Amino acid sequence: MMTFIWISIIIVIISMFGMLYRIFRGPSTPDRLVALDAIGVMFISSTALLSILFDTNFFLDVILLLAVLSFIGTVSFSKFIEKGKIIEHDRNR
Repeated sequence: MMTFIWISIIIVIISMFGMLYRIFRGPSTPDRLVALDAIGVMFISSTALLSILFDTNFFLDVILLLAVLSFIGTVSFSKFIEKGKIIEHDRNR
């Protein structure tokens, strides 16, 4: 079982390097955004695999925090790409 988890961690890390390549060489900004989101998901999954490997519940809080930060980052970057602003100030009130 331990060998399978180590192999899974190595595959996830190799996939992260593939996504890093897509971030730096991506043909468009949305492609880069999807790759950044995928790296967040891979980081969460590698943390979950480490939690299983070390048989601890400590990393579960870290996984939750990473998921929330990844979601907020994805939404912020998407809004920035679409409108050019992240926070809009409505001055017409």
